[in-house]
Amino acid sequence: MTAKVLPTHTPQLFDLAVERAAQLLRAGEVVALPTETVYGLAANAMEHEAVSKIFAIKGRPIHNPLIVHVTSLAMARRCVVDWPAMADSLANAFWPGPLTLVLPRSQEIRDVVTAAGPTVGVRWPSHPFIQAVILACGFPLAAPSANPSNQLSPTSAEHVWKSLGDKIPLIVDGGQCQVGIESTVLDVSALPPRILRPGMIHAEAILAVTGALSSSSSAGSDVLKSPGLLPKHYSPKAKLLRLSWHADAELRQKLDRALGGHPASRTYILAHSTIPSAEGLGGVSVIPHDAKAYARAIYAELHRCDEAGAELIVIEELPESAEWQGIRDRLQRAAAG
Repeated sequence: MTAKVLPTHTPQLFDLAVERAAQLLRAGEVVALPTETVYGLAANAMEHEAVSKIFAIKGRPIHNPLIVHVTSLAMARRCVVDWPAMADSLANAFWPGPLTLVLPRSQEIRDVVTAAGPTVGVRWPSHPFIQAVILACGFPLAAPSANPSNQLSPTSAEHVWKSLGDKIPLIVDGGQCQVGIESTVLDVSALPPRILRPGMIHAEAILAVTGALSSSSSAGSDVLKSPGLLPKHYSPKAKLLRLSWHADAELRQKLDRALGGHPASRTYILAHSTIPSAEGLGGVSVIPHDAKAYARAIYAELHRCDEAGAELIVIEELPESAEWQGIRDRLQRAAAG
């Protein structure tokens, strides 16, 4: 199988791509679609066999649940058995957008979507293309990131093509993702709600709506309520290391200790504040010292390092402030052994 890549940059091409994607999804196939967060590998969330193909294509462990994507509050309510006032407030504040709400699931959502758990994560994405496809289909879409399990999430159609182009029939090119990391996941199945996975909608913004957030951990639960909770995730092929430094000399000293057999010429630095010399290194990239711009760029930079043959990627440590929490989470899991 070789995926066809359909562009969407004119109204006519957009409509043709929607029609073809919806046709395949109605037939139980899996297709790669753009969202504002990352590219998703989509299937009919109401069909067991279609969703099962996602797990097979990604090599995804069956105990790792999927997020269901909708295009209206009515469709979201169809996926759950309880829609509290808190969910309405959060949806009004953040939907369409990169916030997933976890609620008790309805019988229409298949066990395979939720790892047989009692809850489901539901999100109304803001990208116009996936919205149009869901409307054309008339059913919600399960859509994890369109990449092999645990590897780097794709933020362009090219990323999807390089990893899954021989495993799916269609990739829709909707341009570069504008958020760049996966959605914030908020468990609203109990009060006060609890953030399961941080993202670019951060705790302070959510707290302004909910008035309270639980600080309890989900550790010890037999069933995962959300994707993105496994210790190792979002990982490049190269080893990833996070370091802080105040000057080039300090970085070089830390690199000498950290290389561990990796040649300096295969070492790439991703910096945002203290920019080192590239002498002797594979390369140095500068990502803006702004959380939103950084999130848009980070996965693409990690993909680029892998494609350049990096063995070690060193990332300048990020600020501790709330707007960086989601990015810090992704890099912590990407660097896990």
